[in-house]
Amino acid sequence: MPAIRTRHLCSVAAALALTVSASASAATAADSSTAALREVLFVGNNWDGTADVIKSSGDFAKIGRIDVVPDKDQRMAEINANPIKWIYFMAIRNSVGEGHDQFVDDMYSTPDGKSVVVSRPSFADVVSLDLATGQVNWRFPVSGYRADHMAVSPDGKRVAVSASTSNTVHVLDIENGRELGKFGTGDKPHENIFTQDGKYIYNMAIGDVNTQTDAPWLDWTKGDRRITVVDANTYQQVKVIDMRPKLDAIGLTDHSDAVRPAVFSPDESKLYFQVSFFNGFFEYDLATDRITRTKTLPKNPTTSDDRTTFVNDSRHHGISMSPDGSKLCVAGTMDDYATVVNRTTLQEGPLVTASKPYWATVSGDGKSCVVSESGTDQVTAIDFATGQKQVSVPVGDHPQRVRLGHVQSGWTSPSAG
Repeated sequence: MPAIRTRHLCSVAAALALTVSASASAATAADSSTAALREVLFVGNNWDGTADVIKSSGDFAKIGRIDVVPDKDQRMAEINANPIKWIYFMAIRNSVGEGHDQFVDDMYSTPDGKSVVVSRPSFADVVSLDLATGQVNWRFPVSGYRADHMAVSPDGKRVAVSASTSNTVHVLDIENGRELGKFGTGDKPHENIFTQDGKYIYNMAIGDVNTQTDAPWLDWTKGDRRITVVDANTYQQVKVIDMRPKLDAIGLTDHSDAVRPAVFSPDESKLYFQVSFFNGFFEYDLATDRITRTKTLPKNPTTSDDRTTFVNDSRHHGISMSPDGSKLCVAGTMDDYATVVNRTTLQEGPLVTASKPYWATVSGDGKSCVVSESGTDQVTAIDFATGQKQVSVPVGDHPQRVRLGHVQSGWTSPSAG
């Protein structure tokens, strides 16, 4: 019996050793997998048809470049062969594109850092590009004739894209491009945001931003502008948020209700958002369903107040928040500056000169706000703590969206880039 007990104890010890060894191996593999990724910022150069890859913090130095239209000849042949597609392609060029084709609106990398998924307005599609070869993995044509802003789910597995001419948001599997669901929106869906728990998607429809009916009394001509909230698993509408009565309730009847870029507070109790034509932003309380504060930011004295001169109706376009929720960073697009705003007091910091800044995001280390200067083809980092400019880095033609993502460790530009 003692011998049997001894053998049994030895077997248990061996099993425990194997379990510990397996757990250690799994942990090592997980660490190795994590170590194999490098965090970066992707900068979409809309008129170039490229995306620059830069360091996510520090000096934000350029790492490489990706060609996001490797299939351009094939896409153009399809457009030229279809009169309706050609008409929309030219309409995008001559309206929202300001005389240029729009080849990259938004982009997100896959969780493994092997691919980047890009929405391409002029080609009305979403493509996944292999970061090693530069070739197309998959392509999803959106409904209608233009693709716009995207959002990626917290687990990185799904990507939502606005199809702006069909008033639809498609939700795709980020690995294979298969459509998982879709939902209807207001007119011209724009920004998309997943909640942190991945349960809901918020879509902001901005209406017709390319018309000249910009006077406040003609605001009704801009269409159905609203926030649509859907269940991120069933894609069924949960609620609609209409900012028109909320703006009217605080006496801002002449302000547009077209919600542009927006950002949640860390606890998702507040939404900070910009609207068309306005040099500032609003604070919206989700629990009470009302606008609680308004922040008007300085006007650039050289900027015309003629609304028809604002690019796509957006006087200010781009807002982000520091990870601790204490600071907001605002891109004053038509006023040619960016500024950090104290969230408690709503006091702005220095007005950092920037040429037509079009987006604002947060650096990988959370210490900086990074804005895209579409007027001078560079991105600029601003210190959240001081509000002062840190560095500017040259990129391609007309940078717009800037997104955090990952590439494989040791990645360099593909030969097609």
